[in-house]
Amino acid sequence: MAKQKYYYNISSLRYEKVKVSWTRRLMTVFTIICTSLVFAVGIVYLIQKFVPSANEKRLQNELAKMEEQYDFSLKDINQMHLVLESLRKRDNNIYRVLYESEPLPDEVWQAGYGGSERYKELEGFSNSNLMKDLNAKVEKLKNQLFLQSKSYDAIAKLARNKEDMLASIPAIQPVSNADLTRIASGFGMRIDPIYRTPRMHTGLDFTAPIGTDIHVTGKGIVVDVEYNSGGYGNHVIVDHGFGYQSHYAHMSRFNCKVGQKVNRGDLIGYVGSTGKSTGPHLHYEIIYNGEKIDPVHFFFNDLTNDQYLKILDVAENAAKTLD
Repeated sequence: MAKQKYYYNISSLRYEKVKVSWTRRLMTVFTIICTSLVFAVGIVYLIQKFVPSANEKRLQNELAKMEEQYDFSLKDINQMHLVLESLRKRDNNIYRVLYESEPLPDEVWQAGYGGSERYKELEGFSNSNLMKDLNAKVEKLKNQLFLQSKSYDAIAKLARNKEDMLASIPAIQPVSNADLTRIASGFGMRIDPIYRTPRMHTGLDFTAPIGTDIHVTGKGIVVDVEYNSGGYGNHVIVDHGFGYQSHYAHMSRFNCKVGQKVNRGDLIGYVGSTGKSTGPHLHYEIIYNGEKIDPVHFFFNDLTNDQYLKILDVAENAAKTLD
């Protein structure tokens, strides 16, 4: 029961009971209700602002996973671009050279899908730039894969018409070199080991013990077998047709004769150190239409792509000549 309140009436000089009207009581109740509602709304607002709901937590987790997946996808796409670029270089530097076919222009290879409207549907999001960038990379990768596929289709068509050419062109290493460590000197300007002056080294030097097998690198006919002929010492020349010849120098012994038909991989002689030589090795040359060219670009039959890239580096940095 509510406690009765009194007030002092100065007119009657006595205490009298306080009488509260129903209007005042209703106003008091209304004020309390309004205050409570304002307080409740404030509490709800603060909770919604600073305490994420279960749905918000789920969306935040999904966004975090999507960002993580984006990073993984971007790394995969960049790796695929590197692999594809390696295939393209091999296509241009080996296959198209062999078939005398023009490589794909760089501006065509690098072209993407332009137009400011292409990814318009991805605008307006917090991660719009990320989504646009990822889509552009995927589109470019798809375009380059299509171009490389068409290029290989063209090469395959040329190959079907040039099977004999494929069998004839020098395409393997003339001595066993599984670990790719036997190349002592590459093609290009080198210091002569005897005269100590710069000179053009027109082939590759393969170090190997005397008596190591030497294999012919393509189908052809032996056109020259010379004993101790000048700086080349004992050497063999094989004509492969299609403008190609291969030359094997400083041999210790022969296993072929002039006019003999040979197939790629046949044993034609043994490593030695005859002629102008400072140690046992094979000096190997490729001549195309009368011009000596770098043999390292022709080891595509017995090397993987990684091995080919490695042997390019070895030949480029092998500065010591043995003849």
